[in-house]
Amino acid sequence: MRSIIYILLGIVFGITMYKAETASWFRIYEMFNFQSFHMYGFIGSALAIGMIGIQLIKKKKTKNIDGKPIDIQPKNKSIVRYLIGGIFFGLGWGLVGACPGPIFVLLGAGLFPMLIVIVGALLGTYLYGILRNKLPH
Repeated sequence: MRSIIYILLGIVFGITMYKAETASWFRIYEMFNFQSFHMYGFIGSALAIGMIGIQLIKKKKTKNIDGKPIDIQPKNKSIVRYLIGGIFFGLGWGLVGACPGPIFVLLGAGLFPMLIVIVGALLGTYLYGILRNKLPH
């Protein structure tokens, strides 16, 4: 029953992204050319909500769906990891015209070529999982 709540929240989030035009290639193009504040406002508000959410999770010792306490550990800080990850993320975003979140929204909006992008994202994630321990930390 709890999974239905998460699915419904995901649907509401997808509708919000679509209605806010954050899945629009044109809006992304405007952002990269510094022609509009639209996307920066959406990303900034998501960042603020995420920061507040993480602090609330830490402070209230929230539990996950299985009832276990959520333990948020600091990440390993490595310039190489962030540079390589950022380059791949940016190249993918530039080539596809969407970051990973909106690709599902675009598929739901009827842009079926996004299936190719989703398969590529899943394969890339799987490949990272295999190579993760072999990459520089």
